[in-house]
Amino acid sequence: MKWTKLTVETTCEAVDLLSAFLDEEGVLGVQVEDNIPLSDEEMAEMYIDLLPDDMPEYDGTAKISCFLDEECNVEELKNKIVKELNRLSEYIQVGTGMIECTETEEKDWINNWKQYFKPFRIYENIVIKPTWEDIPADVTDEDIVIDIDPGTAFGTGSHETTKLCIGQLKKYMKFGDTVLDAGSGSGILSFVCNKLGAGRVLGVDIDRIAVDVANENRDINNISEESVSFICGNILEDKKFADSIGKKYDIVVANILADVIIPLSGIVQSFMKEDGLFISSGIINIKEEEVRKALLDNHFDIVDTVYMKDWVSFVAKRKKG
Repeated sequence: MKWTKLTVETTCEAVDLLSAFLDEEGVLGVQVEDNIPLSDEEMAEMYIDLLPDDMPEYDGTAKISCFLDEECNVEELKNKIVKELNRLSEYIQVGTGMIECTETEEKDWINNWKQYFKPFRIYENIVIKPTWEDIPADVTDEDIVIDIDPGTAFGTGSHETTKLCIGQLKKYMKFGDTVLDAGSGSGILSFVCNKLGAGRVLGVDIDRIAVDVANENRDINNISEESVSFICGNILEDKKFADSIGKKYDIVVANILADVIIPLSGIVQSFMKEDGLFISSGIINIKEEEVRKALLDNHFDIVDTVYMKDWVSFVAKRKKG
């Protein structure tokens, strides 16, 4: 099968917003080339000793690529990208905005990205390891190692938004808590919750591929279906599906986009116990106040707000009285 590789020349500043836009357009994954230098801490987390000698210098530019199947209307998507870049250019630098399209065979790209996905320490004692890599030498018995093969689903766990969520889960989740992972992707947060002592975790995603991948990853990590399960459905648009989930969770965690968290904040209490917590992440800083307002308007008290680079995470609980 032939695929179209669409590449947009842009800036590092625009990468996250443009990636989020492509996500909303149904693109299953993006490849980012940004040449941002790694800090010593990041190199340690990713078990990298030396970078290649031919690494280009950082100049603020970036390229975002995605792969489109034969059913995709490429010209329509290109026009949408141009409009989005024009919109973003009103408040950030978006670069040249040049778009290049090339054809490639599935066998040429479907697995090539794996050479760039290496084990990394996402938190002090949590290591994410691709299934095809060996356990790093410095991993100890005290570390939690989670094996992941994301396939074509989202979620290698390396993004700041995932780190924010894990930090809040470590801080607020109690042993035996029930957890709803809304937008579970490849399942990383669900597995972290299980390893941290959650009694039961339900992961929900609108993407059937993501749910299948998460189930496979659960089996790879020797976690029982009784402890962690994944189902496909849309809790925002399918009331019958949403009602089937029940009102029984100590924690609802949502590492998705601000534009999804805003409407979710209007219904999420229906899934929560009276004293439950709603942990949200995936919020770009320019959307912080919109999400904050949505939480407050929907009768939440915000008990914690944390930041990492351009991203924000809220912890909220039901307002009393």
